[in-house]
Formats: sequence, C-alpha cells, structure tokens
Amino acid sequence: MWRTYRQAVEILQVLFVTGLPFLVINGQSALRFDIPELKLYFFGSVIWVKEFYLILSVILFFLLFITSVTAVFGRVWCGWLCPQTVLLDLSMSIARIFNGMSVKTVQRIVLLPFSALVSLTILWYFVPPVKAVHSLFSNTVVTGFFLVQWVVIYTELVFLGRRFCTTICPYAMIQNALFDKDTLVIEYDKARESECMKCDDCVKVCPVGIDIKEGLKTDCIACAECIDACTAVTEKRNMKPFPRYRGNILRAKSYWLGVVTLLSGLTLAIIVYARPEVSFLVNRDPERLPQGINRYSWTLYNNGGSSKQFELSVQSGFLIIGETTLSVEPFSFKKGKVLIRSEGGKSEVVFRVENEKFFIEKKAGFL
Repeated sequence: MWRTYRQAVEILQVLFVTGLPFLVINGQSALRFDIPELKLYFFGSVIWVKEFYLILSVILFFLLFITSVTAVFGRVWCGWLCPQTVLLDLSMSIARIFNGMSVKTVQRIVLLPFSALVSLTILWYFVPPVKAVHSLFSNTVVTGFFLVQWVVIYTELVFLGRRFCTTICPYAMIQNALFDKDTLVIEYDKARESECMKCDDCVKVCPVGIDIKEGLKTDCIACAECIDACTAVTEKRNMKPFPRYRGNILRAKSYWLGVVTLLSGLTLAIIVYARPEVSFLVNRDPERLPQGINRYSWTLYNNGGSSKQFELSVQSGFLIIGETTLSVEPFSFKKGKVLIRSEGGKSEVVFRVENEKFFIEKKAGFL
C-alpha cells in the first residue's frame, strides 16, 4: 500500500529535519544561520553575508533542484514531503488509533505538540539546540518567536489545512508551468471505466476532496490515497486499481535536468570548500592625522574549524603602531585598527599577515 511507503518517507523526513541541527561538524551545527554575526554554518564551512554570491548560489541550486524534481516527479513534494502534508498525515494516523473518539478532535489535540516541535525546530536553525531550549525560559525574544510561530503554525494547520494546498500555495501554482505529458501524475484508467464499481471510495479518502474519475486536476497532490482505497476493493476481485501512477521518469528531459542539477551542486560545493580558510581585508580610514601617519582598519576572517594566530607586519619604509599578534577563533572574524607611519615617502603600503603555514598580502594607499 502506498500509504505505508509514504508514512515511512514522512517519518524519515521528520527525523532528518529535526535531527540536522544536532549534527555537529567542526564544532558547529551542520546547517544554521547565525543572525547576530550574519553568517551561515554550512556543513563544516561558513558563508559570511559579505559572500552574498555564495548564499545566492545556494538558493539558485535549491530552486533548480526543486524545478527538476517537479518536472520529472510532479507533485511528489506535495503528497510525500511537504511539511504541511507530513504533519497532517502523521497526526491523522495517530488520531485513528483512538477508537470511539472524534478523529478530527484528536487530530487537533495531536497537532498542538507537533506545531510546538516545528516551531522549536525552526529556532534550532538559528540558535544552537541546547541554547535555544535554555533561552525559552530566559530570553523573552526567543520565547516570543517560539510562541508566535507555534500559534501561527497551529492555526494554519487546523483552520486552513489542505485548503492551503489547493488555493494559496505558491509552489502548487508554479507546477502548471513545469508539467509535461511525461511528468509523473495519478491518472484514472478511462479505458476500463465500464468495469468501475462506482463505490467512490477514492473520493472519500482524497485529502483535497477531488474526484480522480473526472480526470487529472491541478488540485491533486499525488498522495496515492485513491490508489490504496481502490486497491482495497479491486484486489478482492483480482482486478487492478483504476487510478494509477502514470508517467515516464527515465526520459531525455530527466537525464539532462539531473545532470544540470548535479553539476550545479558540485560547482557550489567546489566554490564553498575551495575558498581559502582565511581572508584579510584592509582599508585606509578617511580621517585627518599628523603628516606621515595614516590609520587603517583591518578585518581577518577565519573560515576554518580551528583557531589561528597570525603576525601582522608592513614592508620596509613604514612603521606599524598597534596590535600585531592576531588570534581568530574558528568560524569567526576579528577587526582592529593600526596606525602606520611612513619613513620613506612611499604612496603605497603593503600589509602582510602570516603564520607558519601561509601568508596573505594586501596593498593600500598612503597619503
């Protein structure tokens, strides 16, 4: 039965999404955006907001991935992976266990802790899990976000529910432009219509309330509930179910979309992980100082998972006044200022940060 496979996929998704913030690589969450420092921890590396092109690349990759999956597998996301579908399906499955009670009432009760877990999980992608849990009882901002998200998520699931999929979901609207004649969809076998018992069990179980016998509709989320319901009736008569998955997954479009998506993912990985572990920026401050002296602001970024220490120096003909031993913690940055005095009348100063492994040089003008 398709429902069994779908529930297995949904449970795995829940475990993955809620467990990912607990996965620690190089001392930090595998995937988390640090709002105060404006940086994204990305599977053992870090992407700073100054590297906006990388964040844009990540977004573009996921958009390309979603487009490829939709063009080939149709609304498999909606029926099998969408968080809204997952929460409603799992809560309904739990509600059905309680015989003698209203399934709808029990589902609404079950959705209360589910919505709280979703709200907390969202926080974990911005605040480390342990810190987030502690902050719930000590930080009013974190507590406020948690409560607001909890209320919004619960209200949407209970009062809008599946109607969200068929009315205002932007992803559902985009799919019409991505489908073609070979996209995987659920189709009713019109050629066997005379054999159909017209029991309408497929209509009764449809979560979005459509009649698959009337033909393919954009409201269909490809959850296969209609196939399971029909199978339960037809297998007693040694017949195949009338609704079925129809499509051609292994076709030219699937291959080139898959190759393009794979190449974009590999390119993104190379761009992220091929960056130098340390980057150094320096700029002259536009302020009036005594003749022969300039002030410079520097920033040292550590993209690696270990602490690093450097010595800051300038070329001959200049004297550096200020901190010259620079220590930077993992996945962090350090800023500072130094005064530079000219001893030779040159118009350009070369800054050098170095340790026993490598060095970086940056040039800046001198007035």
